[in-house]
Amino acid sequence: MPARPLTDKLSVSPQIQLDELPDFAKQGFRTLICNRPDGEGADQPTHQQLAQAAAALGMRLHYLPVTPGQLDEASIAGFGKLLAEAPGPVLAYCRTGTRSTMLWALSQAGRQPAAQLLQTAQEAGYDISALAGRLG
Repeated sequence: MPARPLTDKLSVSPQIQLDELPDFAKQGFRTLICNRPDGEGADQPTHQQLAQAAAALGMRLHYLPVTPGQLDEASIAGFGKLLAEAPGPVLAYCRTGTRSTMLWALSQAGRQPAAQLLQTAQEAGYDISALAGRLG
């Protein structure tokens, strides 16, 4: 699954699989952020399985699960902190990439204009217009 860049440091993706990790490592990703709770779908490896495989390839996985529709302030702040501190490039993923995109946009609210955040998400293929009121 191709990663969709949002910034020079951050790309997002739908659910990643174990066999995709070598390609992500070759693309230079150093940090992975899992925003999908384990067990959400039958198609997903656990974050622990991905973390072990990622570590063997020189990448680190951070587990920051978010239930769909529950973008709370702690999750938003946690995402922003991880993004600021983690070595890049960073790949964040969830089921479709939308939650990860929303977390990024909300973590950047007040730092970037809302219109710019919405446009960047749209250009990556994610409609997060429902968040417009929370972005600016």
